[in-house]
Amino acid sequence: MEKKLLLGDEAIAQAAIDAGISGVYAYPGTPSTEIMEYVQASAEAQNGKIKAYWSANEKTAMETALGMSYAGKRALVCMKHVGLNVAADAFINAAITGANGGLVVLAADDPSMHSSQNEQDSRFYGKFALLPILEPSDQQQAYDMVRYAFDLSEELALPVLIRITTRLAHSRAGVAQRAVREQNELKLPANLRQFVLLPAIARVQYRDLLSKQEHLRKRALTDGFNIYIDAEDKSVGIIACGLAYNYLVENFDNAKVPHPVLKVGQYPLPLDMVRRLYAECDSILLLEDGYPMVEELLRGMLQLGKPVHGRLDGTLPRDGELNPVLVARALGLQTTSGQPVPQIVKARPPRLCDGCAHTDAFMALNEALQAYGRGRVFSDIGCYTLSALEPLEAINSCVDMGASITMAIGAADAGLVPAVAAIGDSTFTHSGMTGLLDAVNNNSPITVIILDNSTTGMTGGQTSSAFGKVEDICRGIGVAEEHIHVLKPLRKHHEENVEIIRKELEYQGVSVIIPRRECVQTLNRKVREKARAKQAQE
Repeated sequence: MEKKLLLGDEAIAQAAIDAGISGVYAYPGTPSTEIMEYVQASAEAQNGKIKAYWSANEKTAMETALGMSYAGKRALVCMKHVGLNVAADAFINAAITGANGGLVVLAADDPSMHSSQNEQDSRFYGKFALLPILEPSDQQQAYDMVRYAFDLSEELALPVLIRITTRLAHSRAGVAQRAVREQNELKLPANLRQFVLLPAIARVQYRDLLSKQEHLRKRALTDGFNIYIDAEDKSVGIIACGLAYNYLVENFDNAKVPHPVLKVGQYPLPLDMVRRLYAECDSILLLEDGYPMVEELLRGMLQLGKPVHGRLDGTLPRDGELNPVLVARALGLQTTSGQPVPQIVKARPPRLCDGCAHTDAFMALNEALQAYGRGRVFSDIGCYTLSALEPLEAINSCVDMGASITMAIGAADAGLVPAVAAIGDSTFTHSGMTGLLDAVNNNSPITVIILDNSTTGMTGGQTSSAFGKVEDICRGIGVAEEHIHVLKPLRKHHEENVEIIRKELEYQGVSVIIPRRECVQTLNRKVREKARAKQAQE
């Protein structure tokens, strides 16, 4: 088959297409975004009429994929690691319902928090749910694992979790494709009560899930993604999980490691291989690009008389990405580094784009709040989070998707009035609407600023579920018509905007202000595309 140069995300997307998926569902979030974008741009996916669209949030994406699995077809659902928190209710319960058509959940973790609030490791979710977990070490294995995951899901009637990290998601390598499979035919579950989690049914199906664990452990030993690589120097045995294996072999000529290595790519952990490594070697080194999950398991399952090194004992840093240099130091290998780069240019923190509507909106908000003092603006996750930095310094929180409105409610309950919530249009429909409903039900004295740039800007301009609907949603939730205002965030309207915000800050109830202007990046993109189209016609 053809070989393509693909990002890890793209390899996963191509594998899913080749594996015969009928649908892919996701919410944009770095480092997983490119999976959906690749499928949406794929002629093969379009010809196969594969459903590929952005969901309102990760929970709805997970549930939609589960519905497609119920109907007997293969579905992929994609999200970043914190998105799995949002999808957790459906994800955990899907282990009890099981799958009918193949169901694969892709979680892209972000060690070092390049674009995230935390470093959490999605393997813990898979372990908690008692589901099989796959963790590729390179792009080709990512492709192969997706194909295998759909087979395993249908064979065991279970969802399968694939966990990758940022470096694998966003680096390229040659990937060999395999034969394309046909999509499944529509087929209802043999047991039409399988997805009905009444306690009496759920108890039976939970026992069934437990009964599959021994089979999952055997598959982890035999299916080829966990490999024991023997070597002569047994002073240390190395367990390298997923991408960590690449960081290990980069330190040795021809990727030949002189110590025994257990390469882990499939969970549950292959206990027989672990016990062999522990028995044969004087000490153990754990390499994991994420939390010390396997290291903790190892300390719990073995009668530790031999040293076990990793993130827990300080051999490797407890936080941040793994890399070849850290691995070399952990093995006592000599490392070299160049001279420090001289600071010729002053470091510049990230900032909002030139011409961004959010700048004008926050300038108006800052002025309107001057009479009350600082520390009253609860914000959310999006481009506008950068308003925490100079020169705006406008916001005081960013915790999780949708938290701005509910935190403002709590602060107002505590007596911090007025309290302001600043949230983007896409984040509002992701998980802000329920918070606004709480505010309306309790008549909370808060002002909600819904920054509407008509797109999901932070992740590249994907379609926003809120597009053209924000005022109608607010009215439907119960916000009074006279306290819903749409502003044009431009300098020429600054005084008018300040006055509207100031008036609503004084109101002892729920008000919504919607500064609306299209994202400057998506607008520029449209202008360029229009110019190219005109050029092509000429």
